[in-house]
Amino acid sequence: MRFFVVCPGGLEAPLAQELASIANRPDSKALGTWVIDPTPTSPSGGIGLAAPISAAMALNLHSRIASRVLLQMAQAPYRQEDDLYKLASGLAWEDWFTSKQTLRVDVTAHRSPLKSLNFATLKIKDAIVDRLRDVTGDRPSIDTAFPDIRVQAHLTANQVTIYLDTSGEALFKRGWRDEKGDAPLKENLAAGILLITGWQPSQTLFDPMCGSGTFLIEAAQRLLAIPPGAIRAGMYGDDGKPSRLAYRPLVTSAHGFGFQRLKPFNEPTEQKRWLELKEAALAQMLVMRQQYPTVESLGISGGDINEKLVSMFRGNWQRAQLPDQPVVRQVDALAAKPPINTKEGVMLLNPPYGERLVIKGGRGQERNPAVTDYEEEPENRFELNLETGRQSAKQSSRESLKRLQAQEEQDPNFVEFLRQFGQHLKDSFGGWNVFVLTADMALPGQLRIKESKRTPLFNGPLECRLFKFEMHTKQSS
Repeated sequence: MRFFVVCPGGLEAPLAQELASIANRPDSKALGTWVIDPTPTSPSGGIGLAAPISAAMALNLHSRIASRVLLQMAQAPYRQEDDLYKLASGLAWEDWFTSKQTLRVDVTAHRSPLKSLNFATLKIKDAIVDRLRDVTGDRPSIDTAFPDIRVQAHLTANQVTIYLDTSGEALFKRGWRDEKGDAPLKENLAAGILLITGWQPSQTLFDPMCGSGTFLIEAAQRLLAIPPGAIRAGMYGDDGKPSRLAYRPLVTSAHGFGFQRLKPFNEPTEQKRWLELKEAALAQMLVMRQQYPTVESLGISGGDINEKLVSMFRGNWQRAQLPDQPVVRQVDALAAKPPINTKEGVMLLNPPYGERLVIKGGRGQERNPAVTDYEEEPENRFELNLETGRQSAKQSSRESLKRLQAQEEQDPNFVEFLRQFGQHLKDSFGGWNVFVLTADMALPGQLRIKESKRTPLFNGPLECRLFKFEMHTKQSS
């Protein structure tokens, strides 16, 4: 079977590294042969691979970087909308799901000559519905919010590819985040950034502006071999109730994954393989928990000036099934010090976008809600539909951010804070590698530190940079 594993723009190389690691797991090798496509040299929004159908289960359970795992159903040339209908109606959808299940169809495109992608979506939807009606005598209902089945098609200039989504809810929804903090950062982007930094379990990891704890939770789960899909896979039993009032619905085992609602994965053979994958993961988790028996042994810690965010972090940490309470302090970033007995390590932070960093005074202020809308935008270019209004929403987010940044750059207090923070890094974190994810391309100059590397990334629709700063140890006179 052919798969396309979707990821945030800029994370193709880390995803390729992760896919190779998943494919080399003993339980994954037992499923059959995996062949991963070469890593693209430019942003493609994901990576393709050939693997047994059972690989969908391993990918959804173990991939920290993937947004979705798409199973390719067909690929063919096209010239007009009727070609899409003909291709989709010729597929045996009845072998994959029933007419009693709800359906959603999405179409994305890159340089497609078709005038309306909405019409293209309608033609593919009609083809699927007509096929099921002809075969079963009944037609599925459409549910765009919480569908049982998701079908996605991607159009290039002359080729269409139709996929079944084996993930369901996007994979960055791990099931542990019930509240949002500053500058909401998707979990899979955080996981990819951790790979880019080169952070290793033997190194100390510190985030002085940890917010609701995304970087640190992703790192701790990786260290303890907790699969990102553990909660959705039901590996913890009763895992909490969904909250419609949350930043996004708390995903639980009741939602699971898309493949669990597809007929082939409910066959006894695949059910057995799914159980074996989870059992292998649980066994590895037990081994790593013995290796890191206390939260202090993880070497992962953080701080934030905002008391409310520190509380959110603690709640997220517990929902992520991590041990005890996280090592976190309510502290001004300008007063943050390296963890005790640590001479070097990795600092990783994602400062709040679109407002003055409130590190300088008090316990923080309410964040500007106008800049958080981007979290609901497409995760990457692969999912961008140019004719559904998403492009204009994306442009609006970027323009709003630029306006806010322009205001901040003229604010002498903000400029002074960045200068002081840069000096604090030089004074207190010699020997450390500091990584900062930001949409402010001028940040190195404001910190007055020369970056050693910059990596282009996308946080939702926001184009960002991951800056690396190598802090040199001060020589004693």
